[in-house]
Formats: sequence, structure tokens, C-alpha cells
Amino acid sequence: MMTERLPEHVDVAIVGGGPVGALLALRLADAGIDALAIEARVTTPADPRALALSHASTEALARVGLWHDELGATAITRVHVSQAGTLGRTELSAAEIGLPALGHVVPYSRLAALALERLKAGPVLKRPKADHATVALGTTVTGVDRLARYARLSLATPQGIHRLTAGLVVLAEGGQLLAALDDVEQSVKPYDQHAILATITPAEPHRGVAFERFADDGPMALLPNGDDYTLVWTQTPEGAEARLALSDAEFVAEVSQRFAGRIAGFVKVGPRASWPLALKTLDSVVGRRVVMIGNAAQTLHPVAGQGLNLGLRDAATLAELLAVTPPAQLGDAATLARYAALRRKDAGRVTRFTDGLIGWFESPNPLLKHVRSAGLLALDQIGPLRRGFARKMVYGAR
Repeated sequence: MMTERLPEHVDVAIVGGGPVGALLALRLADAGIDALAIEARVTTPADPRALALSHASTEALARVGLWHDELGATAITRVHVSQAGTLGRTELSAAEIGLPALGHVVPYSRLAALALERLKAGPVLKRPKADHATVALGTTVTGVDRLARYARLSLATPQGIHRLTAGLVVLAEGGQLLAALDDVEQSVKPYDQHAILATITPAEPHRGVAFERFADDGPMALLPNGDDYTLVWTQTPEGAEARLALSDAEFVAEVSQRFAGRIAGFVKVGPRASWPLALKTLDSVVGRRVVMIGNAAQTLHPVAGQGLNLGLRDAATLAELLAVTPPAQLGDAATLARYAALRRKDAGRVTRFTDGLIGWFESPNPLLKHVRSAGLLALDQIGPLRRGFARKMVYGAR
């Protein structure tokens, strides 16, 4: 719920009130832990992005009231993966692994707005020890001093400067606070690529089928979103600039040509935008009295749509660990080391997989193209391998 007066101390201070920070705050409140979410925004701005959330992610969100029908999410029942210019293709199906959907696509702005609403309302589980998650909106953390037994935060609020202490600080968003940590180092790997984002309308109903198409000039993803598709097309910076300059008809023709034989074509496209891509990782997701989750811990290439799913698993794992940790030990080095160990396998594998896809599919070498084609065909033909891969995409590496 909204706090009318900022406290002097909390068990856990969470910097960032987006979906990842809100999931953690609400889970901690349900466990009876005194948590404060600190969010610079007061309202959610317009954002054209759409999120591909796995079935496991939607279940985690639903547990704390962060998922409902009014979000207008679109189910993904199948994912078709192919490589242009070869016979290589495979298809992942929700029915094959006993799920109603592999995941859902939801507009980012709607989920972000719901996160703020839920933080204002408090937890949904009415357990005897459950307390209200509190949120401070319009509040920016300007500095964090990490001491032996607690951290001290400086906050810029509409009423002025406020200082509070916390047993543990969780960064759910990156930015200057992350850069200021002296015991955590961030690595940035530029891809020299831009992602083009657009809403594009298919000539025929999509029936819940998503596409991942690896073309010579960059991978393309089509995510069913309402009656349309959200297109994410990876290009070189020069290629992105050229395609943003195309007329709508020319752009639609180029996309249609790359999906020829897979989709009946497209009839119109909405406004287009692009942004640069890079892989951002940390040498450690924990430091003194601080832990990083979500985009603060890792920022991935959008090719496999795993970024937010990984961040939500960060939040869920941290919530489960803190729920069984004595209050005095929430920010202790041993507790944070345990969290880092719990997340190492999943985060490491997903990061390597996503990064590896870019390197593996970007080479136009004809021999490698045939090897990639054979790999996709093998995945399609070997049922246990295909189903295992689908489960990892839904649940992560467990």
C-alpha cells in the first residue's frame, strides 16, 4: 500500500517497482517481511514493447495478483522456429508438454501499471502473519552506504531528502546505483545490432502461433498480440536505419518475403522504433548488503524472449530464501551467497544460451548453415529432446 510517512528502517528495501520488484515486494509481504518498494515513477508512461512471458512466469505473477484477464494477454500455443534458406525447422507445442499455453504476450505498459496498482493495494494472500507491502512513489534513491550491519539509503522524495536504513537492499533496476557499487563489476558486450519493434497485422488469424525466424541479415520474432503480431527484428545499425526509412508497404513486403511459405503475408504495419542491443552481466549478483535481480543482474538479447522470465525467477527465488531466513540475517553474506548459488545454474545457462544463439546463427558460412539446419531437424524429430527443450524454455534450468 502507499506509505504516507517513510519509515526510518525496513527489513528489505527494493529499488524498482516494475513487475520484478513488485513480485518480490508482494511475496515478502505475504511472508511477513517488512519490505518497501521505492519507485521513481508515479504513473506508467506509454511503452510500445510487448513481453513474452512463459507459463511459469504467469503462474508466479498470478500468485500475488499480478495477472488477470483485464491485461488482455494473448496465449502462445505453439512456437515455430526455422532458418531461412534451409529445411531446418522445429515446432514447440504447449499440448505436447501438458500445458494450456507455452506462455502469453502482454503489453509491457499494462503489466507495469498493474504492478504499481498491486503495490498500492497490498498482498492478496491473507495469511495470519502477512503484512502490507509498502511502496514509495515519486521517490528516487540517490545513494546507498553499505555498513557492517545494515545499509543506509538517501531518498529524494516530493517532500525533500529522507534517509532510512535496511537490512538488505535489492536493486531490481540498473542505473547509477549499480555503477556506484565498489564490489560488483558490470561487463557490457555490445552486439553492434539494433532491434526494430513494430506491430504488424497478418493476412490470416495467427491462432496463437509465435515464430522465430533466423535470416541471414538477422533473427526475427513474431509474437501474437491481440489480433496482430509484435515484430522484433534484429538488424545492423545501418540495416535498422534503412528499414525504418522504408514506406509501410515496402516494410510489409520485406517482412512478408522473409516469412514466405510460413505465413500468408501481412496487410499493414504500425509505427516502428529501434534500440541498440547489448549483453550486460555482473561478475557477482550480490555485494555487501545488496543483491541484484532482473535487469540489474542481467540484460539479455531479445532473441529468445527470456529476459523478464529470468528476472521473475530471480525475484521468486530470493523471496523463497528470505521467507525462511531470520530477520537479523536477511542481508548477511552467507544468505546472499546462498542466493547467488541458487541462481547460478539457471541464470548462467539462459545467458549463455541466448548469447550463443546470436553467434551461432549470425555466420553466413554455408557449411554452418547446413549444420544448424540439421540441428533444428534433429530437435524436431527427437520427441524427448524437443519436449525437454520446451520445458526449459518454460521453467528455466532447474
